[in-house]
Amino acid sequence: MIWSDAVQFFGAILLMLGALLPVVNPLGDAPLFLRLTPGCDAATRSELARRIAFYAFLLLLGSMLLGSYVLRLCGISIPVVQVAGGAVVTALGWKLSADHAKVTDVPVNPLQAKALALERAFAPLTMPLTIDAGVISVAITVGASHTHSVEHEVILLLAGITGAGIIALLILLTYRFAERVGSWIGHTGMIVVVRLSAFIMLCIGVGITWNGVKALLAEVGITGARSLAGMP
Repeated sequence: MIWSDAVQFFGAILLMLGALLPVVNPLGDAPLFLRLTPGCDAATRSELARRIAFYAFLLLLGSMLLGSYVLRLCGISIPVVQVAGGAVVTALGWKLSADHAKVTDVPVNPLQAKALALERAFAPLTMPLTIDAGVISVAITVGASHTHSVEHEVILLLAGITGAGIIALLILLTYRFAERVGSWIGHTGMIVVVRLSAFIMLCIGVGITWNGVKALLAEVGITGARSLAGMP
């Protein structure tokens, strides 16, 4: 019994990491993190990395454990979350792509830069930059795909805490050393990477929105077909 529980525990962690890490993609978001924290020193970015990792941990764990119940309570489906969240991600990607050359966002002094960056710790640096609608919808789906026995609920809780903690740790390390990686790449290289990352984010946002729209259209089609057939 203990062996089967351990297998289920580690299997759940691997499932969470395999499903969530590709869509969280902290390495891909690191250049955008630098872009959204202009004028900040290493200490400020380190503090931001800790805050973002903590917020990301709470969002991931909450989505996996409570997301499906909250959506059901509010009468909101995952496709609706995809449409709304995808629009937010698209807007951020467009802004980053269009406003990259502007320097009006750069604060005049380090204190102003720190204050502005800390205000952005949750939005947009954590959500939607790090944890977007795609991540939340995947986390909700992963958390909903389990049985409801007490034993399995406990295993899911422990696996969820562990999996979300590992992802948060990777976010912390990636953002903490993003400036060092940026110095290796150089100014021109960072411009190219940020442009590409912003464009990819734009595409991801459109893709998330389109997936939600397709799911909603499919629901409408199924409902309409049932109505025509006289089915309840």
